Amino acid sequence: MSKQPLSVAVIGAGLAGRSHAAGYRQVNTVFGEGLPPVRLAAIADANTDLAEDAARRYGYDKAVSSWEEIVDDPAIDAVSIVVDNALHRQVAEALINAGKHVLCEKPLASTIADAEAMVAAEETTDVVTAVGYSYRRTPAIAAIRDHVQTGELGEMTLFNGRYWADYAADPRTPLAWRYKGGPGTGALGDIGAHLIDLAEHICGPIESIAGAALSTQVPKRPVPLGPVVGHAPAPVGDEVGEVENEDTAVFTARFSSGLTGSFSVSRTAFGMPNGLAFDAHGLSGRASFDWHRPAEYFFDDTQPESRTRGARQVIAGPQLPYFAGGYPTQAPGNGGGNAETFIYQCRAFLDQIVGTPEPLPACASFADALHTMRVIEAIVASDRTGTSIDVA
Repeated sequence: MSKQPLSVAVIGAGLAGRSHAAGYRQVNTVFGEGLPPVRLAAIADANTDLAEDAARRYGYDKAVSSWEEIVDDPAIDAVSIVVDNALHRQVAEALINAGKHVLCEKPLASTIADAEAMVAAEETTDVVTAVGYSYRRTPAIAAIRDHVQTGELGEMTLFNGRYWADYAADPRTPLAWRYKGGPGTGALGDIGAHLIDLAEHICGPIESIAGAALSTQVPKRPVPLGPVVGHAPAPVGDEVGEVENEDTAVFTARFSSGLTGSFSVSRTAFGMPNGLAFDAHGLSGRASFDWHRPAEYFFDDTQPESRTRGARQVIAGPQLPYFAGGYPTQAPGNGGGNAETFIYQCRAFLDQIVGTPEPLPACASFADALHTMRVIEAIVASDRTGTSIDVA
């Protein structure tokens, strides 16, 4: 194992940026050996107070006020991009040109053209490029994927997924960057991208979309008087502005295998703080997951006695992926949460960079995330035309 430290930085000190910052701090506490010491180099954010607070909390050497300072620092090896989607391409290309490894948050970009340019950059570089789909690292979700991939549920018959959140249910929520951009950049780009990725991670690629309907429940929102951090409230004035993207989307999908799926996504679903959930059905079994209960899933299959059949609660423990070696308390019922998935994601990214002997499953690539955007593009087209649309 190399003794030369691997220097990491995070661009963006808001909601998800702090999850990346905390994740890097813990990467050498989980799983096997192979990583060198990790130097927590810098946090960058235009909001200097936010950057300084994050750097202090998570033990980074310094806070800087611009992403360009990260690009120009030759001592930094790997960087997470966790900023406004419209900045992803510009920042990623600059980092890649500077020879730095890049982990970019989803969605990959705000436009297909920008995402295509990022994929082109990925294809012509020797640095590691990756995209953050953290829910893949949830032990229960990874276990359900294994059930499907090994055929334990039989031939798949239905995938039903929903990601219901309520961060935009309050009409007084300020008009931040998440509410700008055309159709597909709202709830679909923000939380729908996670659901689409999980569906394909479990069941294979989606090839067409039908029956899509997009809607906006709050068409105008108050303009903030200052910076907005994540989904947090912020002071607003009397001025209001137009919301440019969707609050809610529903659609059906056909997978390449022939499997059909139904999906709903909303950021205005009252009482659902982070309601990611799905059901995977086959001819001889089913599995269900709900993020509000992340340390368990439900499993049902054919039993010798039909009178005793029924969904069984499977409590997360060392028998599931990521649990053994991933939690300090190696006992069932003691794991499951957002923070851990970011630790595992950061560890997987650094595993790819270093080439550890027993790496975690690799992160999604820029090309994978472009495909997610192609699915969203097809959803928007289906809503606009009222027809079935093939994924490009």
